[in-house]
Amino acid sequence: MQLNLNKPICFFDLETTGTNVAQDRIVEISILKVFPNGNKESHTWKVNPGVPIPKQAADIHGITDEMVANEPSFKELAPKVMALLKDSDLGGFNSNRFDIPLLAEELLRAEIDLDLKKAQSVDVQTIFHKMEKRTLGAAYQFYCGKDLEDAHSAEADTNATYEVLLAQLDRYEGLENDVKHLAEFSSHKNFADFAGFVGYDKEGREIFTFGKYKGTLVEDVLDKEPGYFGWLLNADFPLYTKKVLTRIKLNRFNNKLL
Repeated sequence: MQLNLNKPICFFDLETTGTNVAQDRIVEISILKVFPNGNKESHTWKVNPGVPIPKQAADIHGITDEMVANEPSFKELAPKVMALLKDSDLGGFNSNRFDIPLLAEELLRAEIDLDLKKAQSVDVQTIFHKMEKRTLGAAYQFYCGKDLEDAHSAEADTNATYEVLLAQLDRYEGLENDVKHLAEFSSHKNFADFAGFVGYDKEGREIFTFGKYKGTLVEDVLDKEPGYFGWLLNADFPLYTKKVLTRIKLNRFNNKLL
């Protein structure tokens, strides 16, 4: 089975200091870029996160402070990462809920304006869970008949994810070999941001999905209570969520000037 592509797709995996999208940092990133003609390009980098790596995280992926002490920061690597991801779709394992949101945060910190929301994103874990309800190691054994060596190594996980997707396409007749279909099938709820703080109503308008204004139009809240916007920007929300809220506020302001 070959993946049917109209443009490149980048499968990627992150090893991090933790699971908090707004606060944690990347310590390893691996990207496997697959082109429509079947060619592949692979890159893996260790990353100095600029903060101590907690022992509980190091126990999982095996990357310690000493191992990344002389590695580049993500800001230094960001131009190379952007060059790979630009004009490509995305693929990963649990990527819609974790890897893509955290990568978006790191790109914003590096002042790289690459909106990952514009890419189709295929989450192989979601496809797997909808079909079989298992983990990546079990998925690799189930679909590919192989044991996943070096689990929680970004490169091993990335290559296994790509192989699992190809095997899924072979196995399930109803699964279309089309990135748009795969992205839709593997998506969860549609949100304006990655973290799910801003959703859409039935008319496609942005609404808050949390707190005292849950279900209320964002633009109405920002109009009636300007101080709430300031609180949101200063609170511990992901940078991408703040970017979305700022865009909504600026659009509202510009519309009033027309």
